[in-house]
Amino acid sequence: MPKPLLLALDQGGHASRALLFDGSGEQVFEASAPVRLLTPGTDRAEYDPAELLESLRKPLLEALEHASGRITAIGLATQRSNVACWDPTSGEAKGPVLGWQDRRGRALVEGLRPWAEEIKQRSGLVLTPYYGASKLRFCLEEMGPEIHFGPMAAWLAARLTGQVPERTDPVNAQRTQLMNVRTLDWDPFLLERFGISRAHLPAIGTNTDHVGEVGGVPLTLVTGDQQAALFAHGELDEHTAYVNAGTGAFVLRYTGARLVEHPRLLTGVLHVDEKREYLIEGTVNGAGAALAWFQQQFGVKDLFKKLPGWLETIEPAPVLFLNTVNGLGSPFWTEGPKPGFVGEGSVAERAVAVVESVVFLIQENLQALAEVLPPPERIRLTGGLARLDGLAQRLADLSGLPVERPHNFEATARGTAFLLAGRPAGWETPIKRFLPRKNPALNAAYARWQKALAAQLP
Repeated sequence: MPKPLLLALDQGGHASRALLFDGSGEQVFEASAPVRLLTPGTDRAEYDPAELLESLRKPLLEALEHASGRITAIGLATQRSNVACWDPTSGEAKGPVLGWQDRRGRALVEGLRPWAEEIKQRSGLVLTPYYGASKLRFCLEEMGPEIHFGPMAAWLAARLTGQVPERTDPVNAQRTQLMNVRTLDWDPFLLERFGISRAHLPAIGTNTDHVGEVGGVPLTLVTGDQQAALFAHGELDEHTAYVNAGTGAFVLRYTGARLVEHPRLLTGVLHVDEKREYLIEGTVNGAGAALAWFQQQFGVKDLFKKLPGWLETIEPAPVLFLNTVNGLGSPFWTEGPKPGFVGEGSVAERAVAVVESVVFLIQENLQALAEVLPPPERIRLTGGLARLDGLAQRLADLSGLPVERPHNFEATARGTAFLLAGRPAGWETPIKRFLPRKNPALNAAYARWQKALAAQLP
């Protein structure tokens, strides 16, 4: 008899994907469609809503057709800080979907600096235009009070099930910077500061609410991509630092029911159903995005085919890269100077310097996490950049920790399927371990990089 299947939808920065998994975590099907991030002006980053929705519907329908009625549940994981506006009667989009990179609300955010500490204490998030609140205020001023709005995830889930968005999950709601991380509800102080009425926002539920049905299959999970990625290889533990390195790199520690705070890191909601689970997070904005920037600047063809060999023969790079692609995330929280190199080097050496800058930024966040939590025993590395052995080994050397890389690189969709399956035992996959080596040259390069970056910061 054919096995029942779970359908994980992963809406990412470059593509929307639909992946089918069986109950043991084995992937049996994948379909995808590209998405285009539009940058029509300074500080603007957005998606055409019809194109975005179609990019998700197309692979979803392919998966439904492939599975022939065997799918038991659907889960959706999305980019977390994207926001959408819609007509409250029809649910149709009003204006573009704004990406997390969009900074059109920067002036409003700068005016709120006197309340930055309280905003952080209530929302769990550092005050920055990357989160949704300032974008939503911009939309309200541009389109008028008749619109409704909220996390992109809420709009996508409702449109896939043919409904008007009326509720959202807490993981994506938090990334608007309007939700109280303790009450898991819209916060009156935050709403007042950003000039937004609760009436414009959907209600906040759990991550496992039954949203509706797609092709007769219930959509029973909505969450954020990084939270889902943490569950890619089963249950979490508090002794592991989790690094998911894709377009950005996210450095996370699981804290269970405890809410742990750090002034320069993010306190996040991990998952909410019958219980609440939290994490603490550091953010590197320029990981895969930095390599994409490098490829565009230098016109390197087949960069990811060349990188493994370059990383093996060039260690460390004789040149440093000040990685401010998409701005400096934690623990700096500043735009910083324009991305650039310190010193001279070949194209290959500069490419290696970009990878090493990602390792350096991850290490900065690991050190910040160690200020509020016991040091981890290991690093679990996932995401597209995890395929680079040279990155994994450098991270082990610099951190002094073993780096575990699962053989299955899929993270967000596989974690979504794990949650859909009810968090079963036996979801783990084999791992490759990179043991730390003494690497004084890399340590010296890191020290030079720290000094060079500090000299450029205000």
